[in-house]
Amino acid sequence: MEFGKHLDLLLVHCQGELGHVLVGGAPETPGATMLDKMNHINNVDDRLRRFVTFEPRANVAMSVNLLVAPTRPDADAGFIVLQADRAHPMSGSNCICVVTALLESGRVPMVEPETTVRLDTPAGLIVAHARCENGRCISVSLDNVPSFAERLDHEIDTPEWGRVKVDIAFGGVYYALVDVEQIGLTIAPDNARKLAEAGIELKRILAEQVKVSHPTLPGVDEIAYVMFRDKELDGAVRTCTTLQPGRVDRSPCGTGSSANLATLYARGLVTVGDARTSRSIIGGEFVAEAIGETEIGGRKAVLPRITGRGYVYGRTELRVEGDDPFMTGFALSDTWGPQVGLLK
Repeated sequence: MEFGKHLDLLLVHCQGELGHVLVGGAPETPGATMLDKMNHINNVDDRLRRFVTFEPRANVAMSVNLLVAPTRPDADAGFIVLQADRAHPMSGSNCICVVTALLESGRVPMVEPETTVRLDTPAGLIVAHARCENGRCISVSLDNVPSFAERLDHEIDTPEWGRVKVDIAFGGVYYALVDVEQIGLTIAPDNARKLAEAGIELKRILAEQVKVSHPTLPGVDEIAYVMFRDKELDGAVRTCTTLQPGRVDRSPCGTGSSANLATLYARGLVTVGDARTSRSIIGGEFVAEAIGETEIGGRKAVLPRITGRGYVYGRTELRVEGDDPFMTGFALSDTWGPQVGLLK
C-alpha cells in the first residue's frame, strides 16, 4: 500500500457525530467488490485505517469515510467506514456525511430541490435522496439495506447486572439492543462514560455467548455495537450506541435505528408506512420509516428509510512522511478509556 504525500479530507458532522470524508490521496484498496475491499482492510492491510483514525491525527470521537470509485455500475460513488476498531460495512450518520460532502463539494452534481445519490457500500447499495436549497443539503434520506431481527429477548448472563435481555438485529451492521433500565442508568449526557463502559463490557460478553453471521455478506459476523434504548414521553426512542474502545455515538445512529425498527417490525409494532423518531444522547434526531418488506436468507426483513442532516464545516490536508514515528498511530486510556487495549 503506497500512500500519496497528502491526504485530503472534508470535515463533516451529522447531528454532532464526526464523519470526515477522505476524498483524495488514499492508496488503492484491492477487491472486486466493496465488501472485498472492507475485508482486505480488516484482514490484510489496515495501515490507512490506523493512520487516519488514531492519534496524533485523530481523536476517539470520530470516524473517517474512505471515498472510493464504485464497484457496481448503478452507483455514483463508494465508501467504507473506518473506525478505531476496524472497517465497518455501513453507518447511517456517516452515509449522511458522505452524501452531504459529495454534493456540497460538487463531486456529484447537485440538482435542486432534490438530488438522488447512489452509494456502493460493503452492506449493499444505499439510495439517498437529498433535499437541496441554495447549494446546501437541507436533509438526506437513506434507503437502507434490508434490516432484520436475529433474536428477540435473548438472555445473557453478566457478572454486574445479572441476566440481561437483548435483541440482536441487523441494520447495516449487527447490533445488540438493550433497554437501558436493565443496567440501572438513563440515557443522559452525565452518564456518557458509564454507558460507554457498560456497552463495551456487554459487547465483550456477547462475543462469548452469541454468534452471528449475515446470510449474504461474508465477513459480517460480529455484533459491532451495543445500543441502549429508552422510551420518551412523546413516543420517540432515546438511543445511545456505544463504540470501542469506549465512547458513545453523538448522533441518533442510523444503522442502530434501522436495527431497532427491525425489532419493532418483527414484534408487529410497526408496519409499512410507520415512522419512529430516534433521539440521541445530546438531543439530535433522525426519523426511521418502514418503506417496504422483503426477505433475506429466509428471514423476514424491513426496508428502512433514515432521514437526518449533515454539515460540512471545513477541510484539512494530512501530510504523509515515511519517517513519522507514529505512522500506525496510538491511543491512550486518558481519553480513549480503560478498554483501549481492545483495539487492534
